[in-house]
Amino acid sequence: MTELSFKPTTVASDIEQTSRPSLSYWQDAFIRLVANKRAITSLVVIILLIIFAFIAPHVFWTIKHDVQNLDRTSEPPWINRKAMVLPDQDDWQDVHVAAAIGEHRAPTVLEVVGEPTTSRVRLKWEPVPNAYGYRIYRNIVEPSEDTPLGLSMGVNEAGTHVSFEDRLAIRQKPYWYSVVALDEDGTEFEAAKTINVRPQLAITVSEALTLTKADNVQPGDTVSLFWHPLGTDYLGRDMLARLMKGAQVSLTIGIVAPLLFMILGIIIGSVSGYFGGMVDAGLMRFTDFVIALPFLLFMILFKLLFVPSGDTENWMSNFQEWLGIEGGMLAMVVALVLLSWPGIARLVRGEVLKIREQGYVEASKLLGAPNSWLIGRHMIPNTMGVVLVSFTFAVPATIFTEAFLSFIGMGVVPPTPSWGSMCNDGIRTMEMYPHELLFPALFISITVLAFNLLGDGLRDALDARMRSRE
Repeated sequence: MTELSFKPTTVASDIEQTSRPSLSYWQDAFIRLVANKRAITSLVVIILLIIFAFIAPHVFWTIKHDVQNLDRTSEPPWINRKAMVLPDQDDWQDVHVAAAIGEHRAPTVLEVVGEPTTSRVRLKWEPVPNAYGYRIYRNIVEPSEDTPLGLSMGVNEAGTHVSFEDRLAIRQKPYWYSVVALDEDGTEFEAAKTINVRPQLAITVSEALTLTKADNVQPGDTVSLFWHPLGTDYLGRDMLARLMKGAQVSLTIGIVAPLLFMILGIIIGSVSGYFGGMVDAGLMRFTDFVIALPFLLFMILFKLLFVPSGDTENWMSNFQEWLGIEGGMLAMVVALVLLSWPGIARLVRGEVLKIREQGYVEASKLLGAPNSWLIGRHMIPNTMGVVLVSFTFAVPATIFTEAFLSFIGMGVVPPTPSWGSMCNDGIRTMEMYPHELLFPALFISITVLAFNLLGDGLRDALDARMRSRE
């Protein structure tokens, strides 16, 4: 028989060395997440949005979101902020002349008196022979033979009254004023005289002391008004301040509501999956029932309960006021929590059904571990990967839901702004002032995209199968 001899390996270089230290599941997931540039960029964007919503209004931009300035409505960000100062009392005497004699015709002379401003535009013209009055029109486009003269601003009933002062919602944009003579029956003569006017921004002396940093101003001076970086809305409210307040509302609902219904879904799903049997069947049938409930209908019912109509108040409105919650937010959060947990409950139940069959769970049972320990120590922690990913996808979905409900008037109650309600307001003036719709829609898109990309990154980082492929 041949004797076999074995030589033990004692040389250190012959021993297989580990190429890298062993990493835990969460350490490996963190490394993968950091290596994902899109996910990290999205995380930075989300952090900046949180700073924009909750820190910037108190530190960087302290203008109130509900302060109105009806003299500066729907101003775009690029508008000129230089304003001419006018006296507080700026009376003007109408121009009257002797009646002219001759043939019917249009005024041959139409001119602006003084400097046209956003406070007033003054016009005077040459009298028309045999005219019993004049009608004045204003248009934002140049009139032609195929287009009307514009908005009728008034009628001078006396043929000798050849002046007009316009003070109706004048903006910093070109206007075309037209004057046409009238006969004794009020019928317009065929021809009209038109002049193009571009008013300059103007404020009074008293307004200059409150709307600028100037301490001493005189009529005729030029001052710079406070800056609105993103313009103003249709009520003259600062768009940047309203976007910050809207970010508070949208992010609060978008984070708090998913957090609460995630907790509820985790509890129900864990209990259902662990105990099984009648408990599982009962909870899953209740889950199916909640899924079948119409969300929009229940949102309307919750709004009627939480937001009383008219001047009436109930205990719920007093409770919200005591909590300092904006109108409509509590109703939306409660509706989202009560109707959105079934999805995460089903997901957690499926994970628990797999985990409860693992050997370490059986070992814990043999050692006498109670059910609460098994669920809290083994079941829930091992589902955190899928729960975290689901949470990052639930946040943008909730933000979009809040924006949609506010857009159709079923969300946050005005004057509290949200991005959805701001989009609804912006649609009314979209053609002339697109910035009122563009900015809130852009913030909704950026927020939803950032959370979705972060969710994609977390899903790739927490997927154990990705680790085995490398």
